[in-house]
Amino acid sequence: MSKPVFDVYDAACPSRRALTLVANKWSLLLPALRERPMRNGELLRRIGGISQKVLTQTLRELQHHGLVERQPLDTVPPQVEYRLTPMARSLSDALLAVDRWVEERTHALGDQQGPGR
Repeated sequence: MSKPVFDVYDAACPSRRALTLVANKWSLLLPALRERPMRNGELLRRIGGISQKVLTQTLRELQHHGLVERQPLDTVPPQVEYRLTPMARSLSDALLAVDRWVEERTHALGDQQGPGR
């Protein structure tokens, strides 16, 4: 049986949902979990500018789609840590390249003025 063919340029293609998920502003920061699993508070400190509410929503969405695993820790009080799944690890390679590209070109991109600015 052959794999279905997807086309992200087709508005009706189901791959658009996957593209929306991985292109989300906060999902693009998945590489923050590459080095090691982290607890919620660690992620909150690592990812500047994200609110607790948005971090929780993002982690739940990523978990729902199989990109992040939530692992309860045997501690008092109870805590959890988040880790990348193997699928997310392969995605984080691509996202890390995007992160580096942005970091290296931020100044050049910021200097460009669009029409009427």
